[in-house]
Amino acid sequence: MDDVTITALDFERCYRAVSTRDSRFDGQFFTAVRTTGIYCRPSCPAITPKRVNVSFLPTAAAAQQAGYRACRRCLPDAAPGSPLWNVRADLAARAMRLIGDGVIERGGVPALAATLGYSQRQLTRVLTTELGAGPLALARAHRAHTARLLIQTTEMPMSDIAFAAGFASIRQFNDTVREVFAVSPSTMRTESRRSPRADVVAPATPGLLTLRLPYREPLDTGWLAWFLSAHTVPGMETWADGIYARSLRTPHGHATIRLSFQPGHVRAELALRDMRDLAPTVARVRHLLDLDADPHGIDEALVIGPASGADVGDANLGGPGRSRADAASGDRGTGPEPGFTPGIRVPGCLDGPELLLRTMIGQQISVQAAATHTARLVDALGERIDGPVPRLFPTAAAVAEHGGEVLTGPARRVAAIVAAARATADGELVLHSGRTAADLRRDLLALDGVGPWTADYVTMRSLADPDILLGTDLVVRQGAAYAGIDLARTERWAPWRSYLSMHLWKTALEHRGVLPVPS
Repeated sequence: MDDVTITALDFERCYRAVSTRDSRFDGQFFTAVRTTGIYCRPSCPAITPKRVNVSFLPTAAAAQQAGYRACRRCLPDAAPGSPLWNVRADLAARAMRLIGDGVIERGGVPALAATLGYSQRQLTRVLTTELGAGPLALARAHRAHTARLLIQTTEMPMSDIAFAAGFASIRQFNDTVREVFAVSPSTMRTESRRSPRADVVAPATPGLLTLRLPYREPLDTGWLAWFLSAHTVPGMETWADGIYARSLRTPHGHATIRLSFQPGHVRAELALRDMRDLAPTVARVRHLLDLDADPHGIDEALVIGPASGADVGDANLGGPGRSRADAASGDRGTGPEPGFTPGIRVPGCLDGPELLLRTMIGQQISVQAAATHTARLVDALGERIDGPVPRLFPTAAAVAEHGGEVLTGPARRVAAIVAAARATADGELVLHSGRTAADLRRDLLALDGVGPWTADYVTMRSLADPDILLGTDLVVRQGAAYAGIDLARTERWAPWRSYLSMHLWKTALEHRGVLPVPS
């Protein structure tokens, strides 16, 4: 194996996390062990390797490119994703978000580079320097993870799995699985039947994938349950008995998802029209529920900030500040501010254009009224599909052409919604996870009928930006008044002010009696 060193990772802090088998770091970095030739997640139950035999890498792709195989005991690829791809807004982080959405599988490295506005050479150089692997290696690691899921959760023929996971040939598929997991695809399937994995459960019915999506605890499931249920649009979404279901467009067709919160994981049932959409659908569900967040770091920062004499915990285990490895040794602070519940998440979205149009429809009206107006639009213009959730949200082109005939309300607002749909359909407005927050916010503000609140809200949710304060939101302002927080002085909570906004929003709803007050 090549000896790889990524200077952005602090060796001592990483080794301390590995020594304590701290699961909160799973997915944030990987441990490569020279003597065994394998790479693990920090919480791997194996004997802690000696210092001289380990190096720490930011991505599984970097470990694979250096010749390491994935540990078959801890399954490092089954860990929650790194929170860095949301916290960081640089080129590498934006590229990782797009790779997770399958851009390379659909259009190759040229498509990824063009989407980000860089040359292929520039992109490869930056990713190799920052992440220890170029775009092809990163995509290969992503394909390997998708292949493992399909091998272990379906009865699909291996040839079908190879192409569904994005491999160019069956030989490439076989070689990659053997190199990454040290077993053949058929052996992996046999072993999975004998020993169910942490992120996989048996399919409930033919054609239905049932996965366990891991997250870092704690998770405020009450907040996510309220958010999903309160914003449900009849026809394309349902909420019943703690299960959220909806239909959504995918790159190669459409899918229906059913999500429920379980101890330690989210149970996701996915009915895919095209198996090639598995990886991007899982990535979008994780984004919707903010499952890759680091709740300990966020919760500590909400009370421990520069104003209290302590540094905000490092998100990347490098540079100065208080780390979660320090927290693991017992220095955990006092928890969130009084009245705040730990583990809150910032809900993301499944589709950027849908989020924008739904947000504009809901301007200056209640959540319930917005759901009613949106349901009318979905019923009139949404494509009908087979299944328990019969409609897809309308395409931007359909809203641009016929939205004026369906939408009701002030003429100026209807015209603004139709214009935004037209800009999206024509490509004048681009909404994808590879954009920077500043650029997206600027483009949104250029639309007629989009003010600062709408631009901030859409940017926060579509990009999972952790540091957007919804300071003009009426409910957030009410929550700040209840909590005694001056919204003009929130610097101490950077870069987590999106989470502060959610806490304040929830606080106000608790005082209104909409949500139960935590005991």
